[in-house]
Amino acid sequence: MSRSLKDYLVIGLKGIAMGAADVVPGVSGGTIAFISGIYEELLTSISNINLGLFKTLKKEGLKKAWEKLNGNFLLALFIGILTSVFSLANAIKWLLKNEPVLLWAFFFGLVLASILYIGKQVEKWNLTGVVLGVLGVVLGYVITIVPSIGGQEAGYLFLIFSGALASCAMILPGISGSYILLLIGVYPLVMKALSDRDLVLISVIAVGVIIGLTTFSKLLKWLFLNYKNEMLISLTGIMLGSLNKVWPWKKVLTTYIDRHGEAKPLLEKSVLPYNYDGDPQLFYAIALSVLGFSLIILLEKIATKKQ
Repeated sequence: MSRSLKDYLVIGLKGIAMGAADVVPGVSGGTIAFISGIYEELLTSISNINLGLFKTLKKEGLKKAWEKLNGNFLLALFIGILTSVFSLANAIKWLLKNEPVLLWAFFFGLVLASILYIGKQVEKWNLTGVVLGVLGVVLGYVITIVPSIGGQEAGYLFLIFSGALASCAMILPGISGSYILLLIGVYPLVMKALSDRDLVLISVIAVGVIIGLTTFSKLLKWLFLNYKNEMLISLTGIMLGSLNKVWPWKKVLTTYIDRHGEAKPLLEKSVLPYNYDGDPQLFYAIALSVLGFSLIILLEKIATKKQ
């Protein structure tokens, strides 16, 4: 496909929008790709990363392999994504430390609307579906009340696994990779690594993302093609049960000391705004929740109209 420099600049801008979505729990980079009209090309380009690509590289050279990969498209897109991710990481790190209630309130609205978005795609409910939904709710809630691995200084292997899981948001509209990172407890760590330009941790996570895009994503894509209804029900249940994770008002039960000598929350309990130890900022929290909710609904309407 012949493209001009202007075309690649537009693709880069779409990548910036995807990157912004990828760092915010509740918004899927895959949804942005779908809305902006590059979803199918992105899927095709990612699926070209296989053994056949390396055979082409060996037999026909770098130029042919780059063309088969659709390298110019992926390069422009990922430059945009990375630019956005690194730019927003500092802001989110600051908000996590200084305005946690308002940030989590915004995330709560995003995730709540995302649950409705995924749930609406369920085509039929039966006994199996109900069981899967209930199990999903239970699993989602249990994940939020156990000590996170991230809270205990996640190892490199777990970070690679986390990156692999999060990368699936690029191919599945409606599912947020950041929310996956949040559930398994490494979201603050990843945001800190990005904002601090910690090249070691960033490289480890990047390895996971590459592995996820080239291997695990294919399995997930296969599951959605063959068991879409069951997957949607399970995801709806998990996200519903895990809303506890993004509830804005928390009481710290136990802490741990991180590698920098700072005390960090390990176990937290959701409380009502009026029982919160500090300023609940109720009016602003509700406003930001509504804003987050409305953003997802708007994106859904744009996607539906485009489809």
